[in-house]
Amino acid sequence: MKLKKGDEVKIIRGKDKGRTGIIDKVIGKDKVLIPNINQYKRHLKRKTQGQKSEIVTIAKSISAYSVSLICPRCRKTTRVGFKIVGTEKSRVCKKCKEAI
Repeated sequence: MKLKKGDEVKIIRGKDKGRTGIIDKVIGKDKVLIPNINQYKRHLKRKTQGQKSEIVTIAKSISAYSVSLICPRCRKTTRVGFKIVGTEKSRVCKKCKEAI
């Protein structure tokens, strides 16, 4: 996966298209969780006699293919490349060729 926790991304598909956020969690190989993006309402029934039922807002994961990384140097959405220097592998912005 070319995206990591803490990366700033822009949503390029779906109902939140155009919004930006920072990745909070990477789930598996192709899902990311971004706070305040892809939110849904969930109706919860009461569990005990005195408790009220409620509607809660939850953030669902979004496909990694629906987001694009924003380069911290040039501030443009870009694809991620890799550069191997010696024994170290680093991520590189495809537009400005700088390390991410």
